[in-house]
Amino acid sequence: MAKKHKLGRRRRNNFLLILGSLVIIFSVTFSIGRYWVEIVNKYQEKKELSKELTSLKEKEEELQADAKKLQNPDYIARYAREKYSYSKDGEYVLQIPDDKN
Repeated sequence: MAKKHKLGRRRRNNFLLILGSLVIIFSVTFSIGRYWVEIVNKYQEKKELSKELTSLKEKEEELQADAKKLQNPDYIARYAREKYSYSKDGEYVLQIPDDKN
């Protein structure tokens, strides 16, 4: 009877050891998987933000060039005449329709 009791206890201990090992393996695998997905998402976000940064830097360069042009009074006068149909004294503004058909 003592042998059966020891054998049953040994099987139960082995079962608990295997079950505990499986729980630990599952937990570690789940954690690694979760962190891997997070890393992939961060990489994609970084890629998108890099593209946006490049676009914003190009836009900044354009705006700086425009700001520099706007320091020139001749440029401002020409821009106002073209864009808003302003004229100098004695000038007439003729608008030609833009047909692209």
